[in-house]
Amino acid sequence: MVKKSIFQTVRRIVVCLSLTLFSANGICDTLTLGIVPQQSAKKLAETWQPLINYISLHSDLNVVFKTAKDIPTFEQRLAKGEYDIAYMNPYHFVVFHDSVGYRALARQKDKRIKGIIVVNATSDIMSINDLNEKDIAFPSPAAFAATIIPSAFLKQQEISFTPRYVHSHDSVYLNVQRGFFTAGGGIIRTLNSVDENTRSALRILWESEGYTPHAIATHPRVTDTQRDALLHALLKLSDDKESSQLLKNIGFKGLIPSKNEDWDDVRALGITSLARPQL
Repeated sequence: MVKKSIFQTVRRIVVCLSLTLFSANGICDTLTLGIVPQQSAKKLAETWQPLINYISLHSDLNVVFKTAKDIPTFEQRLAKGEYDIAYMNPYHFVVFHDSVGYRALARQKDKRIKGIIVVNATSDIMSINDLNEKDIAFPSPAAFAATIIPSAFLKQQEISFTPRYVHSHDSVYLNVQRGFFTAGGGIIRTLNSVDENTRSALRILWESEGYTPHAIATHPRVTDTQRDALLHALLKLSDDKESSQLLKNIGFKGLIPSKNEDWDDVRALGITSLARPQL
């Protein structure tokens, strides 16, 4: 454990020194990028680290990958402002923009986020009404598309259900596949990213309308100069055909600049804090 920690420290120093040599001002700023843990930390690191390396190289900033063991822990860290940059769901952005001051920087291009409800492919559940009085798996109480949207819809349809929180999207899909729960909430992107064996064992029962997708946002301590450098790198990545695979690895077509008002459709749902009424 000590050897691993030493190796990671040395690696960060080497990256920073490399960036310093090639930066215009000879300064290497280190910023943490927190990724919402919709999947395992290992899978997130595998898909996001190459993209983060690109951002570091083209922004003259040392951007360091971070996540959390589960979504509630991620929320706690956002509430404390622990991440300099964060990739967070629309609901998180609305909440932590107001409470902490996170500022929108970019979002996925040509994307509207939709919630889905999945069931086992062999299940006899054929309509939303069949979920009445069932246990349904969700990643966490504040997962916007995977929990809040499906839960609100079920409530509107006057369907009674018991939510069971299993910490991640991947866990939802595995629990439904293995028959531990009748159904589960998720999103298309994470469903498509699970292994073929799990994906083929599931069936989408319901899909919501679309909302503004996840935000890439910065903490107030991140300077305008740093924000400009980050946005430049993100947009360059979107325009760089040779590096397009880095975006494909996380299920993105591209990135566009964003402003705080882009999430007014989420605000219109009337959800303003993590202390929500029972759905």
